[in-house]
Amino acid sequence: MEQHDIDIEIRKDGEVKVHVKGAKGKACMSYVEFLQKLVGPVKELQHTHEYYEPESKVRIDLEIEQQVVDSE
Repeated sequence: MEQHDIDIEIRKDGEVKVHVKGAKGKACMSYVEFLQKLVGPVKELQHTHEYYEPESKVRIDLEIEQQVVDSE
């Protein structure tokens, strides 16, 4: 099974941006549904070129890596 990566950015104003990488076809929508349960409804959705490629299967294993960026 291929690996999919999710980049999550939480801005100071509370806005959350998510980018799913490696999930082909509508498989990325499984991540969208999962993340909506964690952070709330989607305000804007943009499909990448991978969305239009042949679909792959998705199994979600949660691994959290935190990176704190100091803007000062």
